[in-house]
Amino acid sequence: MKVVILCGGQGTRIRDIAENIPKPMIKIGTYPILWHIMQTYASAGHKEFVLCLGHLGHLIKEFFLNYNTLTNDFSLKLNEPNTIHFHNEKNALDWHVTLAETGNNVMTGARIKRIKRYIASDQTFMLTYGDGLSDLDFSSLIDFHSSHGKTMTLTGVRPPGRFGELEVDQQGKAVEFNEKPQATGGMISGGFFVCQNSIFDWLDDNPALVFENDPMRNLVASNELMVYQHDGFWQCMDTARDHRLLTSMWDSGSAPWKNWL
Repeated sequence: MKVVILCGGQGTRIRDIAENIPKPMIKIGTYPILWHIMQTYASAGHKEFVLCLGHLGHLIKEFFLNYNTLTNDFSLKLNEPNTIHFHNEKNALDWHVTLAETGNNVMTGARIKRIKRYIASDQTFMLTYGDGLSDLDFSSLIDFHSSHGKTMTLTGVRPPGRFGELEVDQQGKAVEFNEKPQATGGMISGGFFVCQNSIFDWLDDNPALVFENDPMRNLVASNELMVYQHDGFWQCMDTARDHRLLTSMWDSGSAPWKNWL
């Protein structure tokens, strides 16, 4: 199943960490958080990615274009610049990555709409942001999505309330969605979605279209949004404090999201 990752935001609340790189390229340990997110999906068998680029997207392109030379020892002959011998084969990744330019000043709804051509007309796909990590069981998430036949499944989590809050009935159906409430005790959007291709019918190419506003509220109103409740680890990297927390987990060898060898 393809995984679409929103990588185009400007990350204004974390610019004190890295002003000149996109948020998905901020490192947790040796690698960008984007790499960590992709590893969690790939370890579950989902190795086809579509990255929605925007702000400083060329730096994400450069990372993947130069991935092998950045992460491996290698030898080359200066008079044969097209021949490189890599020594660390264990670092090789069998990922298929599409890097799609979706606009510099474009909101999330339009970014998703603009990668429609990379998703087959009958294809279900996963969707997430380039700044959140979890120990989510993707197989269970997909099974839940397949069981209800609705347009989209959202993963609901329960951290402190700074994000879009969900109200969910006993069958797992979303009955209300409020973007970034002041203070509540309910579930919030964890940002891990499974979508039918029909999600594109709920979107348009207006650069100001915010996926988390009208499209999601309209899905709720039409009973087309279901919620998979995740009680395990979830943490976004929205601020410098979040970055320090994730880095400390990784450096201590206790990162809950690390599901690969």
